Formats: sequence, C-alpha cells, structure tokens
Amino acid sequence: MDSATSDRAALSATADNGLKIVVVGGFGVGKTTMVRSVSEIRPLNTEETMTRAGEAVDHLDGIAAKSSTTVAFDFGRITLDERSVLYLFGAPGQERFWFLWDRLFSGTLGAVVLVDTRRLADSWYAIDRLEHHGTPFIVACNDFGGPLHSEQQIREALDLSDDVPLVECDARDRSSSKYVLITLVEHLAALSAARLRAPEAALAAAGPIPESAP
Repeated sequence: MDSATSDRAALSATADNGLKIVVVGGFGVGKTTMVRSVSEIRPLNTEETMTRAGEAVDHLDGIAAKSSTTVAFDFGRITLDERSVLYLFGAPGQERFWFLWDRLFSGTLGAVVLVDTRRLADSWYAIDRLEHHGTPFIVACNDFGGPLHSEQQIREALDLSDDVPLVECDARDRSSSKYVLITLVEHLAALSAARLRAPEAALAAAGPIPESAP
C-alpha cells in the first residue's frame, strides 16, 4: 500500500481555505489515474495487487489488463492560490467498497463522475448516490478507445439532465484532467450565482409591495 509523500513544495502556511472534490465512478474507469495526473504532490493511494481471491467479485469485463485496485481512497492536492487549496479524493469503484462513499461525500464541494463509455451502466450507482446527497457533479468520459457515442446517446444512457456538464477527457493527461476540474469549478460557480439570484427573481415576480393603509 503506497502512502508515501513526495519531495514536493510544502503547503503554504497561509493556506486556510480547503476545498474538497471527489472523483467517483465504476471499477477501473481511471479515478486513480486522474488523481495522479493532476495532483501537485505524489498522491496517497491505497492500491493493492489484485489476486485470484477477488475474481468472483471484481468483474474484469473490458478491463482484463487491470492488475491493481483501490481499496480505500486516493488523495491528491492542488494549490489554487496562497490561501485556497483543492483536495482531491478518488473513491474506490468496486461494489464491496461502496460503504465508504457516504463518508467521502461529507463536506464535498462537488464531484467528477468518471465514465468508460464501453461500460456506461457501471456509472449509474455513482450518479444515484450524488443525487441522493444533493452533491453537484459533472460527467467526464475517459478515453479508452471504445465505440464512439454522441453526447445525446450518453446523456440518455445515464439519464443526465441538460444542466449537468458532460466532457471528454484522457485521465492520463495532466492538462486534460485539469480541464475536467476547471469545468466542475465553473459549474459550481454558476450554480452558486443562480442561488444568489433566486431570491431577487422571486421578489421581482411577486410585484411591488402594496402600501399600507393610513
């Protein structure tokens, strides 16, 4: 189990605003790879070598080359500025570790649902749990070289509403993973702005307040 930290620059003493984002999805969709590619530190990860004992529960359809798996979570960090730091948590994908998800979602600003378009059904649980918790999210399709699907086909397969951003990515590529996170942050900012406008819109729709009688 690799939990070492690298010889990276230390976290600034002025950092006092921690923002938490979770990367979720099915088994083998690239969550650990994404956290590794974008983190400024060597990620803490809990990967273990897969053995024959897990063959009955860890289905490798479409990912036969996979030889290790996350058994708790991945953790990475990105410094945004002198005061704000983004903490990334990659959730384990196997059903037997789903009990960890509710704790990982606690205090989460938003989430990335990473999907493999060859196995779209594996992403349903992640989306269901995020919607249950009311956690904002975007969907990122990781490139595994599978069959091409239109955006509409993917939205229909995942039952995504039009207001949930859907992007393509390569989790191995740092710039691509950064683009996914930027898309999520922009989505969260738009949702926050909409909530702030909502009371004003409600007052405007209600019309002028009648003057009280003398």
